Amino acid sequence: MRDALWAELLKARRSRLPALTALAFTIVAVVCGLFMFILADPARARALGLLGDKAQLSGASADWPGYLALLAQAVAVGGMLIYGMIAIWLFGREFSDHTAKDLLALPTSRTTIVAAKFALAAAWALLLALQVVALGMGIGALLDLPGWSAETAAQGVLRIVIAATLTALLTTPLSLAASVGRGYLAAVAAMFVMLFSAQVIAALGFGAYFPYSVPGLYAGLAGPDQDPPGTLGIALVLATATAGALMTIAWWRRADHTR
Repeated sequence: MRDALWAELLKARRSRLPALTALAFTIVAVVCGLFMFILADPARARALGLLGDKAQLSGASADWPGYLALLAQAVAVGGMLIYGMIAIWLFGREFSDHTAKDLLALPTSRTTIVAAKFALAAAWALLLALQVVALGMGIGALLDLPGWSAETAAQGVLRIVIAATLTALLTTPLSLAASVGRGYLAAVAAMFVMLFSAQVIAALGFGAYFPYSVPGLYAGLAGPDQDPPGTLGIALVLATATAGALMTIAWWRRADHTR
């Protein structure tokens, strides 16, 4: 396992994707901070016109609880795209770069290889979530947002991390899609179908029963008047993640890799 994980780390280090994902989450924190800056001054929001209107539509308040909640919502929605690309890249690149057969010829078991990829994806997702937290704290302090307290910060950080965790768990089926599709295309198509379905089903009021809507609902994307997903919603996320991981392992162990 250690050797397999080290090999995956080397591949990631030599890729541009870690830098691109870090940049994407930096933009997320900065944009959320910009919303807070606009919301803190209604006159400035009116002067900015459309941008001000969009900030008002975010439903956030210009204080620490509102900012941390907005960051959690951004991670829940944007994280599916970014975490999804990580999962797709980790598995799909082996086929796009024609290294899958070479990889499977190694004495390391196929299960260990897949487990190493999942472990790297999990660590990667956690580091990006912590990056958002660090940037969010810095930007919030720079804006001198009101409503700071240790309890508020702890609750906000926990919300961001849990939203990121739920989102990252839901990317395991994309790993399967990248493997079965032997590349990126099928998995990217599946990712956009998941994102679209999550928005539509949540808008229809059934998001608590659809796993891909659960992270956004947990982060408060539906608004403060809506109840967060209950035990069933969290269980559906865990079931989807487990099924995706087990099916990916099974495919790598049993599929025909002669092509």
